[in-house]
Amino acid sequence: MEHPPGRSSGLTAIYRALGTGVVKLSVIVPTSNEAPNIEQLVNRVAAACRALDAEIIFVDDSTDNTPEVIGRVASAAPLPVRMIHRPAPDDGLSGAVLQGLLSSSSDYCLVMDGDLQHPPELIPVLLAELEGGIADVVVASRYCGQGSSPNGLGNVYRRIVSGGASMLTRCLFPSRLRGCSDPLTGFFVLRRSRVDYGRLRPGGFKILLEILGRHRLVVSEVPFIFGKRTAGRSKAGIRAGLSFLLQLMQLRVGRAGVFAGVGAVGAVLNLLIMGLLLGAGAHYVFAAIMAAELTIVSNFLMQERLVFGALLHEANARTTRFLHSFGFNNAEALLRLPVLMVAVETLMVNSVIAQGLTLVAAFTLRYFFHSKVVYRSRPVAPDSEKVSKPFVSKVQSDPVM
Repeated sequence: MEHPPGRSSGLTAIYRALGTGVVKLSVIVPTSNEAPNIEQLVNRVAAACRALDAEIIFVDDSTDNTPEVIGRVASAAPLPVRMIHRPAPDDGLSGAVLQGLLSSSSDYCLVMDGDLQHPPELIPVLLAELEGGIADVVVASRYCGQGSSPNGLGNVYRRIVSGGASMLTRCLFPSRLRGCSDPLTGFFVLRRSRVDYGRLRPGGFKILLEILGRHRLVVSEVPFIFGKRTAGRSKAGIRAGLSFLLQLMQLRVGRAGVFAGVGAVGAVLNLLIMGLLLGAGAHYVFAAIMAAELTIVSNFLMQERLVFGALLHEANARTTRFLHSFGFNNAEALLRLPVLMVAVETLMVNSVIAQGLTLVAAFTLRYFFHSKVVYRSRPVAPDSEKVSKPFVSKVQSDPVM
């Protein structure tokens, strides 16, 4: 599949310029403050891949000394180790994995966490399953065969939440997730050519769900036991949970559906504000204007987080986005005002009902403008400006660079 413009060309060009050869397997490890685990992880991956032509690609979003630790460990590693450090990421773990996938030229890419809860010793088993069958993706599953997560999730509450989230996901996507008992795992290997990267919308934590939800892929599974974290801190929490629910909504109903949901909330808020102002004795025209202004701002804040969050790293600055959105919505509201007045004063329609009808009618136009104008991608910067130079380790005594 072709890479989407502006995402992968710079990375690919830099790696080729550094002379990194094409290997059979890229092990992609997204990291965020995992310094205590790096040395053991690299050693165990190297041991597991000693009979394979493999490399490790760290995509690092850390704020601690993880990049320095990766550099030190990589200098003595018996396999190529590369690192892409992202100092200010805004697309989460999924974006990190996507960047790792786009940086690779390998036939196969394996994704695993950097906290050692995914056993590196299973890497050859997963790859052999992929090579020996017809699957596009092989998933390391906690919920098939002898797989489990008795200690890795820490307590009963987390195990219940994890199992419930997995069940909910499979119920929402029965066709796309057929044959996959653990769509929320972060441990899997895939045929790189089977993914259309332009379809992916990074931003959540569950990149496998993003890939399977947007493609029709053949899935095979290998059971594994989810290990216990021995160092560092888990990234799971309320924020991760909310991000997961948002990812589910966007996959299930699409961006336009979530935009409509935000618009519906805004419409209810608009009508409530207008109703309160009318109850306080305000003229309906003044009430409609005030309600429109307040909900224009609230809708912008909601759509920034819920609808277009995955595009923010490619879009214009926040101030520019707000001015475009605010200006358009005010112009659209100004055009709706005469329609509202005609409906109320000529057609004798209740003012709140008339306001609701005009809001519904304007939805398509608002969505088109925001998708194509407010959140359009910035012009692509030259390769040397948009991608920071990745670290490339030495392989034994022979430099890769």
